Amino acid sequence: MNETGTEILTAKEMREADRLAVQSHKISSRRLMENAGHAVANEIMRRFKKCAVAIICGPGNNGGDGFVVARILAAQKWPVTVFLTVAPTSLVGDAAQMCKLWKRPIHDFAAFGTSFEKKASPRLIVDAIFGTGLNREFPQSWAAAIAAAKVPVVSVDVPSGLDGDTGRAIGSSVKADMTVTFFRKKPAHLLELGRSVCGEIIVADIAIPATVLETIKPQLWENCAAQLPVIATNAYKFSRGHAIVWSGPELSTGASRLTAMTAGRAGAGLVSLVGYSDALRVQAAHVTSIMLKPVDGESDFTQLLSDKRISAVCIGPAASVSEKIKRMTLVALRSGVACVIDADALMSFEDRPDDLFSAIQELPNRTVIITPHEGEFKRLFKSLADSIESKVEVARRASAMSGAVIVFKGPDTVIAAPNGAAKINSNAPAKLATAGSGDVLAGIITGLLAQGMAGFDAACAGVWLHGDAANRVKRRNIIAEDLIAEIGR
Repeated sequence: MNETGTEILTAKEMREADRLAVQSHKISSRRLMENAGHAVANEIMRRFKKCAVAIICGPGNNGGDGFVVARILAAQKWPVTVFLTVAPTSLVGDAAQMCKLWKRPIHDFAAFGTSFEKKASPRLIVDAIFGTGLNREFPQSWAAAIAAAKVPVVSVDVPSGLDGDTGRAIGSSVKADMTVTFFRKKPAHLLELGRSVCGEIIVADIAIPATVLETIKPQLWENCAAQLPVIATNAYKFSRGHAIVWSGPELSTGASRLTAMTAGRAGAGLVSLVGYSDALRVQAAHVTSIMLKPVDGESDFTQLLSDKRISAVCIGPAASVSEKIKRMTLVALRSGVACVIDADALMSFEDRPDDLFSAIQELPNRTVIITPHEGEFKRLFKSLADSIESKVEVARRASAMSGAVIVFKGPDTVIAAPNGAAKINSNAPAKLATAGSGDVLAGIITGLLAQGMAGFDAACAGVWLHGDAANRVKRRNIIAEDLIAEIGR
């Protein structure tokens, strides 16, 4: 389920939103620019005390927005100095018109940092140099000059230097304390490096009607609060789903145990650890609510998964990278049970990933989720490893190639489905970078799948719950076990 307002627009889609607002809804492009400038100025006046402001304007519409900001702040008696990165005569269109309305001096940005007397140095910088449509390298010297001022920076639309679609810097980039964007967020606000340099993100209404989205039909959303399965009043343990987790070997049982415990906390009515007897003897010393089911080989595992009450299986956490785990993964896939393929199970296919992809694609009405981090992704999808496309587009291509829902993990986790739908997660804190965190995520998703959630929905909900759990843990540093009690609280 996608909430209204969570749509994320590429630079091309945002240009189309502007075009539709102008052509279909009779809102002039100049009015949109005025609205954008007012929105930025209002956020500045709301958050900062009156102070000297340096507004740096670029050659395009982003610069035009900057001139509007300057005019509004100056009208409110803020001390404003405007810098321009090009000659005023090179401006065209609405930006040129906004420049003409600024009746005060315009300074060459080349003189930024030397144009102020000490007492008049800016206490705030507005970055209106480039927007989402950047197609040139942003000079490191520009970014350094802005950073050297050591004052808060407000960026218009996206911090200058960022590619609006990938979130990567083209050359260098500005680091903002606040970014004011318009109508909807852009990929650069949520994908790294963008997530780290945007600061607080404000999405301002500039009078573009939401109905333009009916024409644009975006396929990318921000991953927001999860809707969890409802527990029926007449529920019993099997009606809430039976989740199976493959145990790691005797000396590596901890990861799968984390996964199994989390699957139960995520709502599965019954969870079983499955594996070889020597490993389960270790597991028996640690678990109580988790059942143990020994299997001696592929035929045993096939027989076990034929039980129609089993609704989800996870294989991979510390399972060992081996031909044996590769075969067990294929058994799980061919059973038709909803599958989460993680970690070592993925890497068991590193040399022959098509074996995995073919097995997934052979399944009728398949529900398969694979959960690689960046290193695993590059080893499994070698043809995509050096792609210059955004993380979203790479995840989409991997999903179409494999036939699985992809959870491409990281600080900017992307969830992508074979039909092209994708979400970017934004609630995960840095303290999730700890051993076992991914095993907990696999368990959440498995527990949600066990309850009958669709694959893409379970993956999205699981990723969000994972971040939410980490945010609920009040310790600065966490271990994976800290997360489990917070799942879905």
